[in-house]
Amino acid sequence: MPQTITPMLSYEDVAGAAEWLVRVFGFREELRYEEPDGRVTHVELRLGDGAVMLGSPSPHYESPKTHRERCEAAARWSETPFVVDGVHAYVDDVDGHFERARSGGARILSEVEDTPFGDRHYRVEDLEGHRWMFAERVRDVPAEDWGATEA
Repeated sequence: MPQTITPMLSYEDVAGAAEWLVRVFGFREELRYEEPDGRVTHVELRLGDGAVMLGSPSPHYESPKTHRERCEAAARWSETPFVVDGVHAYVDDVDGHFERARSGGARILSEVEDTPFGDRHYRVEDLEGHRWMFAERVRDVPAEDWGATEA
């Protein structure tokens, strides 16, 4: 059975985004679809055992970055360092991943930090403004120890 949940992100330049995500975040490309005119409109990427699909919904689509450049209210949102909507991914070495992202030109939203729930993570934006959180599980912490309850 395929992965049961796969995020789909829209990009103005799907091919460019895929190449950037492979180079900067360490994804590997699994599938690419080109239209007869040569435009890449769909790419599937993998990181570890997870996947993400990139697509181009229409020629009029604006990436989060473009939208923030053109809309004052959206521009204020870009100063919020949190990932309220975005993609969370676990990696084997979050500190190394952070350095790769920084040196690759990603917009860093937070430094690598330890969390009370046992992860080390950082927040980052990609080249078109999509927000990502990359983490590494460094210790197992019972939910009740950090204020959560398990269902």
